[in-house]
Amino acid sequence: MLLEHPDTIVPTADDAELAAKASRILSRRGKNGLRIRLDDGEELTLPVAAARLLTHLLTEMSQGNAVTLIPVHAELTTRQAAEYLNVSRPHVVKLLEQSRIPYHKVGTHRRIRFSDLEAFKRQQETARGQALDALAAEAQEMGMGY
Repeated sequence: MLLEHPDTIVPTADDAELAAKASRILSRRGKNGLRIRLDDGEELTLPVAAARLLTHLLTEMSQGNAVTLIPVHAELTTRQAAEYLNVSRPHVVKLLEQSRIPYHKVGTHRRIRFSDLEAFKRQQETARGQALDALAAEAQEMGMGY
């Protein structure tokens, strides 16, 4: 489970409140990078991408969501991949065996690159959206009131 990952942050109610305030402020000011003054007076300039990531992270925390940063080159177990996709581990194994998601073995264990898993997830979401659009168009053609 990704929540068991040692770097996962599960915000407290106080953390969520602070994160909400910070994300609102950053979303207004972080468009062109971000300058931060540390407690000791030193100033840092963050790249625009880091400012956006920080804003997104704080937004998730403000909603009480657990947060884990996963590098795109990270390799996940089938259990972690299943949790990320919100499906069962046997379903992930089936997808791997059908070559729908690339993987490699480390000994007898399957490992999936996060970037491959993310690509699969995006592909599935796109296909799902297209299917829903087609169904809605068909329902409109049939005058079903959608």
